[in-house]
Amino acid sequence: MRLSRCQCILIFAVLFNAFILCCLVFLQLRLENVNQEDVMVNVKSRKQGPVKVVKHTSSSIADRVTVVIREFEDFENHIAETIKSILYVYEDMRIVIVVDKAPYPPLTLPEDGDVKVVSMKISLDKHPNTSCPEQFVDTEFVLLVPDGAILTSPKQVEKVLSTFHSRHRDVGMVAAKVGGDMTSQCFNMDVNLKQWTLTYQQGGAAQDICYGLDGSHMILMRADDFHSLSRPYQRPFPRSLFIQTALRGWKVAQVPTSTIPAKKLFTDPHNQWKHQTRHDSRLKTMYEEFGIKKVGLSNGRVEWYGCRKETPRCFGTVVDDTPEYLYENRWTPPCCLQALRETARHVFHILEKCGARYWLEGGSLLGAARHADIIPWDYDVDLGIYKDDLEKCPPLNMLHEGSHTNSEGFVWEKATEGEFYRIQYSAQNHLHVDIWPFHPQNGVMTRGLWTQSHRQDVDFPERFLVPLRTVKFLEMQVSAPNDVKGFLELKFGKGVIENPQYPQPNKVHM
Repeated sequence: MRLSRCQCILIFAVLFNAFILCCLVFLQLRLENVNQEDVMVNVKSRKQGPVKVVKHTSSSIADRVTVVIREFEDFENHIAETIKSILYVYEDMRIVIVVDKAPYPPLTLPEDGDVKVVSMKISLDKHPNTSCPEQFVDTEFVLLVPDGAILTSPKQVEKVLSTFHSRHRDVGMVAAKVGGDMTSQCFNMDVNLKQWTLTYQQGGAAQDICYGLDGSHMILMRADDFHSLSRPYQRPFPRSLFIQTALRGWKVAQVPTSTIPAKKLFTDPHNQWKHQTRHDSRLKTMYEEFGIKKVGLSNGRVEWYGCRKETPRCFGTVVDDTPEYLYENRWTPPCCLQALRETARHVFHILEKCGARYWLEGGSLLGAARHADIIPWDYDVDLGIYKDDLEKCPPLNMLHEGSHTNSEGFVWEKATEGEFYRIQYSAQNHLHVDIWPFHPQNGVMTRGLWTQSHRQDVDFPERFLVPLRTVKFLEMQVSAPNDVKGFLELKFGKGVIENPQYPQPNKVHM
């Protein structure tokens, strides 16, 4: 069979195209092999680290640590310089700046680097995760860096990590001093949520392990531990952090002989005042949100963050003789107890002055018998008085004309709930002392009309009051029945002094 010229050209073209196709396939396979080898080399080099020590350190630490910056002022800060110093040492480090709302004026941040500003202010047009800083932390550790800190060497963070890995088992954080000299004062804390109190005690030297550190520090802790706190990003920071970690028994250890340089802040007197004012406001808000109403400082001074004479009391109307705070596993706020003590002392002074026969009643007598004070979960003070002695005391005798407020701000009134009298801490704050009038009838003290909500409202023999005796209560000697134990067991039952329980034990257990 003879081929024509056209057929030969066609056959040649087909063969030539087949040859070209084979060449392309061969080259493609070679390229894939080369890329695979490059990947293997990169993986191997990532595991073993590049030749340069700094690059290796930067890469490994950046994979394990996320920098978090929380505490700074929008009107004056060195955030840009702090971030530049971090990226200079660790170019791949993720940095998360956490703010309450978008800073104004806006922060000037480096264009390069993995830097994220997370506002915790919820926006209706955004997913809720965008306001959750923890969504942007996926490393083993968080490094909490203060405003103005300037990193100059990877060894600064390496030393913090090394100290963390060699820490004592009850140490949950490691801190490196930022700015100033290399010494920081340790302090310890007793956080008692049941009693709404925080008490500071002075700690030891800088190298000691304790619950908190004064001054500015760079703090390292595990990210999971940090985000397990109830309010990890609460300001002022890191004071809020130390309170929450102390409650969990986690301590902080300072890196010895290590100080990180820092740029000075608030050198202008006006900005200094502005910063201090905002700090004090945040501190007050923090204590309110943490439910801390009394703060005992290491110098013996006490700061109050609860109710006052010009504010309402800390709890609302009491139902079933059980205040709302008992359902929250808390006792009477200390500010309320303090107001009750002050009101009770005022009433004792008036009654003693007018010579009235009065005595501690109910739960107040029970508190005196147990520890010479108000029961820690009680919300008022109860007194009994001979009805015939009401006219001896002008503040009580004049109440038929209506309530009145004396020069010290206490409000005396006839109660609307029944035949008894009430002295309130103030017109705004209704913490009070109740005075219950009794009269003798055939050797029995009675009120005639009882209040069903009070278990202690029962008649009792007058012999408990003849004669009256005194007991220590609120650092005073006040009138009481002559047989305190017998009187209380008549009212509440056997063993009431030795076996404390809440007013409604079937509803709230101790």
